[in-house]
Amino acid sequence: MESLIIQPTFNALTGVLEIPGDKSISHRSVMFGSIAKGVTKVTNFLPGDDCLSTISCFRKLGVVIEESENLLTIYGNGFDGLTEPDEILDVGNSGTTIRLLLGILAGRPFYSSLIGDRSIGKRPMTRVTEPLRQMGARIDGRNNGAFTPLSIRGGGLTPINYELPVASAQVKSALILAGLQAKGESTIIEPADTRDHTERMIRKFGGEIQRDNSVIRVKGDQKLIGTEIHVPGDISSAAFFLVAGAIVPGSEILLKNVGINPTRNGIIDVMNKMGADLEISHQPGDSFEPIGDMTIKASRLKGTVIEGDLIPKLIDEIPIIALLATQAEGKTVIKNAEELKVKETNRIDTVVQELTKLGARIEATDDGMIIYGGSSLTGGTVSSHGDHRIGMMLAIAAQICKGEVTLENPEAISISYPNFFTHLNILKK
Repeated sequence: MESLIIQPTFNALTGVLEIPGDKSISHRSVMFGSIAKGVTKVTNFLPGDDCLSTISCFRKLGVVIEESENLLTIYGNGFDGLTEPDEILDVGNSGTTIRLLLGILAGRPFYSSLIGDRSIGKRPMTRVTEPLRQMGARIDGRNNGAFTPLSIRGGGLTPINYELPVASAQVKSALILAGLQAKGESTIIEPADTRDHTERMIRKFGGEIQRDNSVIRVKGDQKLIGTEIHVPGDISSAAFFLVAGAIVPGSEILLKNVGINPTRNGIIDVMNKMGADLEISHQPGDSFEPIGDMTIKASRLKGTVIEGDLIPKLIDEIPIIALLATQAEGKTVIKNAEELKVKETNRIDTVVQELTKLGARIEATDDGMIIYGGSSLTGGTVSSHGDHRIGMMLAIAAQICKGEVTLENPEAISISYPNFFTHLNILKK
């Protein structure tokens, strides 16, 4: 699909949505099911392109994975059940797949080759490959392993004591997965808290991991046991409709069964700071990930400053937060978000470029952006640049534009939210 014409909505957005499964948790459910002993059953798995790339890679590593309606069944045989692939492992557009998979392959005594799409080819891998080399994995690739394609021959890992130079859940998780296979205890120190889905998943599969403030300790040679996983709705996907409900006049939207993990709830913190009419009801139960229902109503918003330890809790939501800020009173400043430069696109430059086309007043800075509120968006031709979160942000922006919006490369949205436009149309009826 080359482009999609999106008409603004002239009515309130109303209705109830079940947000698709969390992308981060869906990835990890496949990975942990594959390295555990026994059967793992996953419900509400996200069938987006990124997560399907993870399934494809583990099938090439010899894991039997069955897909049926709303049920994924993984027949794991432990780390030792993984076998040398006779094909290149193609991760598609998924940074989570390649970085976490490198941590698993670092401990496997065989050879693998990994590749991804053009976007993956631009994303830095040294932050993962260097510490894995320190543990004993042999990794090579373009620019000495800084970029894909990559090759890895693993096995015989030694523990690591490593302080992360950047707050990255992907790097942390890769080292944890390698540490599970090392002989001894590894220590990983974070500069700021990042999403803890990997740690929760280890415990769910019967493993052990300790955390003391910023210090994470994981023992090697652990045996994980297959289990049942229900994937909560993805708060990063919910964020687009939270913002839509807040900025389209008269709207009221209920989003059900959304994950509200405290390491991922930065969007909630920001919307509360900006004065959004948002209510959350926590769902009881024994889920390993907290879940809640969210009700958002059209809101009078005010600008704010977003910085520091809050950034890792909302790094994926910054594009849609930028749109939210265009409709607030006053100025919003986003700082300490350099990590946006190495996402699917340079999201600082891309957000500024595309929202400016629609009439927003927004400036890029070295580590974020400045957004001037009260913008009246006009419409025009914009592009996702192949970035799913940019595409969804622009589709929501189109709802409040004065004229139609032509969105180029809308197919990128299927990476994390295949039925996004179906859900948007439900709310517009």
